[in-house]
Amino acid sequence: MDETKSSKRSGRPRSLASKEAILNTTWKLLQAGTVKDLSIEAIAREAGVGKTTIYRWWSSKAAVIVDAFMAQVEPEIPSIETESAVIALKEQITALAKAFTGDNGRIVAEIIAEGQSSSEALKSFRDRFILPRREAALSVIEKGIKLGEFDESLNPELALDVSYGSLYYRLMVGHLPIDEDFAEHLPDVVIKGLMKRN
Repeated sequence: MDETKSSKRSGRPRSLASKEAILNTTWKLLQAGTVKDLSIEAIAREAGVGKTTIYRWWSSKAAVIVDAFMAQVEPEIPSIETESAVIALKEQITALAKAFTGDNGRIVAEIIAEGQSSSEALKSFRDRFILPRREAALSVIEKGIKLGEFDESLNPELALDVSYGSLYYRLMVGHLPIDEDFAEHLPDVVIKGLMKRN
């Protein structure tokens, strides 16, 4: 019995180590290639695990990719709470814009593109990444309306789409980069459109 317990205790860390290796490998492969070309076989080979190990935790390639993305990018977008809705929204937009520069932004665009032919991929990304941030930003806009910082006639959902729409537009169309200059100036343009009219 003691040996069984010992085996269970020692097995769990190895299991978690394998899961971490899979996520790290997936992210490494995404930086070198594309979401479309990435395969479960490639992830398994590079991570040194069997495909059955991957399918033990994830139902599809899309699910692995979204988890790998979350593990890498989520820490870069902290939850922001301040007394001022204006400051909170500015900081939220800035943090997301900065997180979407470089490879991160390209990978997000590829996940969304993959989602056009894979409803599971888009749903996973939307449920795990977009909706939680949307809910947080929506509460900030509603708070700003209540505090009198934002125009009381605003439609919060529409205001939210306007606030973040240009970020995703640049991400998907690629006509201009998401860079430091964009991250710095976008929040000011957004806030100016939401402010209460005197």
